[in-house]
Amino acid sequence: MSQQLEKVKELIALREKARIGGGEKAIEKQHAQGKYTARERINMLLDEGSFEEFDMFVTHRCHNFGMESKSFLGDGVVTGYGTIAGRLVYVFAQDFTVIGGSLSETLAMKICKVMDQAMKVGAPIIGLNDSGGARIQEGVNALAGYAEIFQRNILASGVIPQISAILGPCAGGAVYSPALTDFTIMTEGTSYMFLTGPSVVKQVLGEEVTQEQLGGASVHASKSGVAHFACPNEDEAIATIRDLMSYLPQNNMEEPNFLPTNDPIDRCEDALNEIIPDSPNAPYDMYEVIGSIVDDGKFLEVHKDYAKNIIVGFARFGGTAVGIVANQPKVIAGVLDINSSRKGARFVRFCDAFNIPLVTLVDVPGFLPGTQQEYGGIILHGAKLLYAYGEATVPKVTVSLRKSYGGSHIVMSCKQLRGDINYAWPTANIAVMGADGAVSVLYAKDLKAVEDPEQKKALAEAKKKEYDDLFCNPYNAAKYGYIDDVIEPRNTRFRIIRALELLANKKLVNPAKKHDNLPL
Repeated sequence: MSQQLEKVKELIALREKARIGGGEKAIEKQHAQGKYTARERINMLLDEGSFEEFDMFVTHRCHNFGMESKSFLGDGVVTGYGTIAGRLVYVFAQDFTVIGGSLSETLAMKICKVMDQAMKVGAPIIGLNDSGGARIQEGVNALAGYAEIFQRNILASGVIPQISAILGPCAGGAVYSPALTDFTIMTEGTSYMFLTGPSVVKQVLGEEVTQEQLGGASVHASKSGVAHFACPNEDEAIATIRDLMSYLPQNNMEEPNFLPTNDPIDRCEDALNEIIPDSPNAPYDMYEVIGSIVDDGKFLEVHKDYAKNIIVGFARFGGTAVGIVANQPKVIAGVLDINSSRKGARFVRFCDAFNIPLVTLVDVPGFLPGTQQEYGGIILHGAKLLYAYGEATVPKVTVSLRKSYGGSHIVMSCKQLRGDINYAWPTANIAVMGADGAVSVLYAKDLKAVEDPEQKKALAEAKKKEYDDLFCNPYNAAKYGYIDDVIEPRNTRFRIIRALELLANKKLVNPAKKHDNLPL
């Protein structure tokens, strides 16, 4: 056999060795926990045969604590690039079978390399996290590796989409990379995130808590808001990433992916003409409105289990990808509070960064009152949503369905926050406050002067009707041009699509600045 063939044979053998990571026993243990390996995950995520791997032969450089005898090709992370639905993406997948996927100096170097390349060519970066944390044997070198990754997350923010999947442990400093990315997906029962683990919590606070209770998928999807998606298993998590990618552009210089649809642009939904209840305080389901007007009824909701009084997610109108922000009257009447303001603001800013038009569906009675909200900083958090809409330069189409009162009216993409097209249904009430509150303020003396309860009630009702006729309708706002048109609810889909077509070439630039000072 020639020397060249010997070298080729050696290469093939080394590749096979690298592909088995920590070995067959470690792979079996990974499977026994209901988890896939790093390479299995990448193969599921990317188009078949599209993956090209980098740095397969990298090994760590640590010689402390006997680490010189624990060297694996690839050193605990698989990196490279491939395609999703034919579109280029970069990917890294931590390999828990190799020293628990712990982060070393060289492992960080591999991740940084694909992040740098993703920035150079303008392609999304997807991280599949499954790691025991910093490799303690490497000390400060491991910490430096984390910081190098975080710095790249920061510089890439708003330039290329960054997606993190948590498919196993992610603890300590490791949690900050996913927190800096645009979307975080977790799996129920097999993934968790926290800064300090249960043992530290018990030692410091005397509190008994499990990993799942402290940082499981359901906790971060419903309580903290750290996770945007909680999936029942890894298959669903990978499918969610692929679905999410279909709505996103490659980078901040490109438009979102356009997908033609057979759903007629002029499709009418007669049910919308009767969806608003007669009672102003009766709820209805905003999901029914969204499902009726978007292409093929398809809506990818983000943060589904967090701050349910506001709904955010992606859909299409006439093939154009949009971000939808909608109040949900079924949950605490759709009021804005701290969590819903933060949720909405983050989503609006993401859409604006990546040229995704915004469609806002408004039915909001105001901000949630009370000491808990005020002490928690509702003023600052509400200002985030206000700021996000006012800063956004993408096409903005707003439809007011029912209530739009006071400060919450302003915050929800009103005309004065550079809303491009602002529509209202005939049922819209656009005013400083509802009739009940307004009458109690405007006619307080008159009502106090009437002693007879029946007469007082009759006077209040008469004044409410007077206020309703003057302000609790869309025509007063339309009179001043704050509403561009009052539309028939059944035609909402058609009117939104026409508005988006009109705004397709919109150009709007904010004043030059180093960066803004968003209220945090």
